[in-house]
Amino acid sequence: MNRTATDGHYPKNGRVILHIDMNAFYCSVHEAVEPDLYKGKPLAVGGNIELRKGIIVTSSYAARAKGVKTGMHIRQALKVCPDLVVLQPDFDLYRQFSRKFMQVIYGYSPMVEAMSIDECYVDITGSKQFGTPLQIAGIIQTRIRDELRLPCSIGVAPNKLLAKMASDMKKPNGITVLRKRDVERLLWDKPCSHLFGIGHRMGDRLRKLNLYTIGDVAKADESFLVKHFGVNGLWLKQAANGIDDSPVNPEREQSKSIGHTTTLPKNLTEASDISRVFLNLSDQVARRLRRQKLLASTIQITIRDPDMKTITRSHTISVPTENADEIHRLSVKLFQEHWGYGKPVRLLGVTLQSLQPKNTAAIQLDLFEYEQHPKKEQLNATMDRIRDKYGEDAILTAGMVGTDPSTWIRNHKRRGTSLQMDHLRERGLDE
Repeated sequence: MNRTATDGHYPKNGRVILHIDMNAFYCSVHEAVEPDLYKGKPLAVGGNIELRKGIIVTSSYAARAKGVKTGMHIRQALKVCPDLVVLQPDFDLYRQFSRKFMQVIYGYSPMVEAMSIDECYVDITGSKQFGTPLQIAGIIQTRIRDELRLPCSIGVAPNKLLAKMASDMKKPNGITVLRKRDVERLLWDKPCSHLFGIGHRMGDRLRKLNLYTIGDVAKADESFLVKHFGVNGLWLKQAANGIDDSPVNPEREQSKSIGHTTTLPKNLTEASDISRVFLNLSDQVARRLRRQKLLASTIQITIRDPDMKTITRSHTISVPTENADEIHRLSVKLFQEHWGYGKPVRLLGVTLQSLQPKNTAAIQLDLFEYEQHPKKEQLNATMDRIRDKYGEDAILTAGMVGTDPSTWIRNHKRRGTSLQMDHLRERGLDE
């Protein structure tokens, strides 16, 4: 396309941002893979298998039309929609499709910021050679539909905030342009909670201050907002007026932390049970750490009791590690020191922090560690290769075996989260 012909559709000094949101992503993937079974039918993906009570994670638009909602108990969902098909999540499959639609998007700009497994921002300010912003949005949407059989909604705006809000306006398969000059007409009469970034708690606080709509916030005195919300007051004023200067960050940043938690089907109090849960959690966070070629210097544990009281405790070590046994040892030690056995727990977690690239880390080893370190590295590498080839259960220690949900986290098909982006960091998008 003639670049000169598209120049008038791009601002001289501003940016053009797309927000691409895959519609009912998990369900749409199942429909794409097995259309004869699921296409157009009321479909839902059930909750994480750890949860004691299954809930709806997401549902197809056919199911939503019959009253099925995210967070609804599966039994309740089946009452409002008796013909609902409920599937277990398949995160390996979702990650495959996530990589594929990201590949499509990268064909039109390198300025892509992935926000989760099913959404991203794209700065197309420098993509005039592919057409006008609307044409590019249309091409991306069409390719994702034709090549992957997936629906997506796209917001076109001068900043990330408005692009995100625009993509929510027409679902499924919508393309919406939202400019700053449209904000007063299209958004100011909406309740404050409609503004992206305002949660229920902040919405309640705004209502108590007699600020009921986005327009009320936009017209409120800035000093009044800062008085009640601190630095967030300035953000509220700007966002309500459609102002957002945050750039699209194309760097898939190194993880700031790597963690797993597991909700238990019953209260645990015994040392052997606690140790087994921590061992399985440590095994998997260490695997993820090594895949990303990182080392961790801080080990944090999370403990939640039956009354939902939650504490976190951490320990920083002088020699960064990638070893599951070291992470397990420190996790158990933290538990003993800060909780102790005999008191019931319902959730446990292990999170690795203070991460650094392995190839640049300076590791100070004593004589014994110096002798043992290469052997441990070689053992880890060998075990990782075997498990990569034959599955996570190919090599287990006796302490890992059990029936509690911590043993299930090795099943990558059924475990995952929309915010976990390892699948984009580990292999690269070009494979």
